[in-house]
Amino acid sequence: MTDRRFQHLWSYQKAKKVTRREKFLLAVLVIAGIASILRMGEWWFRPEHVGNVALFLVLSLVFWYGMTRLVIIWVNYLKIGNPEKIEAPQNLKVAIFTTSSPGEPLSMFEKTLEACSKITYPHTTYLLDDTQDPEFRKVAEKYGAVWLELVGLPGAKAGKINAALSKTTEDFILVLDPDHIPFPNFLDEVLGFFNDPEVGYVQVSQGYYNQYRSFTALAAAEQTYTFYGPTQMGMHGYNCAVAIGANCTFRRKALESAGGHGVGLAEDLVTAIQIHAQGWKSIYHPVIVARGLVPEDFGSFCKQQLKWARGVHEVLFDEVPKLFKKLSFWQKLSYLTIGTYYLEGFTTLIYLLIPFLYFWTGILPAQMSFLEFVTHGFPIVFFSTSIYLYVQRWLCDPKTERGIHWRGMIMKFACWPVFFLGFVLSLLNKKIPYIPTAKQAVIGGISPFAKPLLVQLVIFLLTFGTVMYQRIWVLSEVELLSTAEITYGMLFFALIPFMMAVCSMYAVWESGRLEVASPWEQVNLNQIKHGKKEVNHP
Repeated sequence: MTDRRFQHLWSYQKAKKVTRREKFLLAVLVIAGIASILRMGEWWFRPEHVGNVALFLVLSLVFWYGMTRLVIIWVNYLKIGNPEKIEAPQNLKVAIFTTSSPGEPLSMFEKTLEACSKITYPHTTYLLDDTQDPEFRKVAEKYGAVWLELVGLPGAKAGKINAALSKTTEDFILVLDPDHIPFPNFLDEVLGFFNDPEVGYVQVSQGYYNQYRSFTALAAAEQTYTFYGPTQMGMHGYNCAVAIGANCTFRRKALESAGGHGVGLAEDLVTAIQIHAQGWKSIYHPVIVARGLVPEDFGSFCKQQLKWARGVHEVLFDEVPKLFKKLSFWQKLSYLTIGTYYLEGFTTLIYLLIPFLYFWTGILPAQMSFLEFVTHGFPIVFFSTSIYLYVQRWLCDPKTERGIHWRGMIMKFACWPVFFLGFVLSLLNKKIPYIPTAKQAVIGGISPFAKPLLVQLVIFLLTFGTVMYQRIWVLSEVELLSTAEITYGMLFFALIPFMMAVCSMYAVWESGRLEVASPWEQVNLNQIKHGKKEVNHP
């Protein structure tokens, strides 16, 4: 590994305990943050600020959608919890399901299945295989796994899991993505929580080991750090922690009560909402006991985001309305918040258009002073940043994960066309195929997902040149003075996404110059450190 920050990745990590003093200070920050938003609201909706009525309504809807999500996130943090580990009882019947698909590298399965064989708690590993490649069976048998050939089943990964449920009898099933390498103590960390007969599944954190490979990989990892730390810990406090596609251990009865593993592009979210709707509890245990892969190139990352955007909207439009009455208040709020996350593609487009609408047509949605907007907006930015940094004390791996996460923000912006496309496809009810995320960098020409960003850059440069030409050569001194604040304010608002797009293009450029590698080949399973106490089972 080329970065010293990542030399400790193969040691057991867990989030710190939550103290009352820390929660009190967090509550103070949240109250101050909400007060700053209320202050902004009082100023925002003053009658004199309304420009074009229709556009003001659109802008207000978009802006306050973002503010509402921010408040929900803050309130979620107030219930942050870290459950005490419960020792795993002996003699439970446990299965590990991992799936293989055509095109996935065999050497990756070699490493994952070997790691599964080293898990200390007695279990049976199953390889759910549809590659029709005999080498996969050999690797499974080499490491004591049961090979199940499941070819051509509908439902992709979920279809194979449901078929395997009908062929197995174990009471607890760990769903492990094949790119995740589990630690020996994985099952010891989760099985004790099932002593409570109402617990349907236990989710642990996701960690990664290839984020050092590229700008895109590190950005993709940064986008998950807070979610797998304080966000899921808060959702645990409200009994609405969601199951993720990897590293989740299910009670068979919970899966059966929900009709099996959910099918769809966001099959993990479908499964979680269906299990919650049946009245089961969820546990989020913030420990890193496995590490996996994130996309390394820009195109693969965008394809993953498109799949998730389409899948999450699928859940919002199909699953949430169907099961809404069976969910608790906080579960409803949680799934609605998650389901509307990818609407940010639409909201970002609105923000992008507003400055250009003014420059090219003179239309303003709102008659607001730029300086007053900054004055009222700064406290929100201050408290939002303060809360974001404060809750990082509960990250699972602070040494690696703490920071401003600016790469993650840049790549989130870069994906606004992808989010928007996912939203449009959902409205049109257009399906896209379930494609496993690339396990290695895909090298090629410029990704088609970068083209909207290039268009954005060109439009900004043309607009900026036109505005400067008019201000230097066309407008009178009186016109220059009367339009100075609004013009430079709008240029400022347009410049921020321009710079984000420029930085995004670096990720695009770098992706074409990556060397294809197999990061799992560098992992030495004998060097995994999984806690101070070794666990021995009969």
